[in-house]
Amino acid sequence: MTQANTPAHVPHASATSTGAGTFQSRLAIGGREGQEDILADEPVALGGLGTGPTPYDLLCAALATCTTMTLRFYAGRKGWDIGAVHTVVTHARVAGQTPPDQFSRAITLDPALEPAVRDELLGIANRCPVHKTLTQGATVATVLAA
Repeated sequence: MTQANTPAHVPHASATSTGAGTFQSRLAIGGREGQEDILADEPVALGGLGTGPTPYDLLCAALATCTTMTLRFYAGRKGWDIGAVHTVVTHARVAGQTPPDQFSRAITLDPALEPAVRDELLGIANRCPVHKTLTQGATVATVLAA
């Protein structure tokens, strides 16, 4: 898959607190015209209003989306008609485990696909850019703006 940070698109998002509850934030993702902002929040059980996905929901969504896109892109390059790809990602923090964050990913492919194709696609899933970022680590540079 091609890199997402081409001159035409530098991946970015912004979050602004809404003042409603402790956690609710309005997200602007990607800055593309015509896109609506979404709300992010924490569940009521954690002191939020439950009005949107949590930050970890969004991280799971990034991995699920990237995986699905990467598999479709790869199959297209190979000339394979693989049908729909469905990816589910969950996150858990496991106390006493290093690292404590664990992502589980389940990919549903057409069961009629040849086993060799399915195996190749499974390997390609681990090469999606978000998977690489999560498994290889990243640095975060933080500054105070104005």
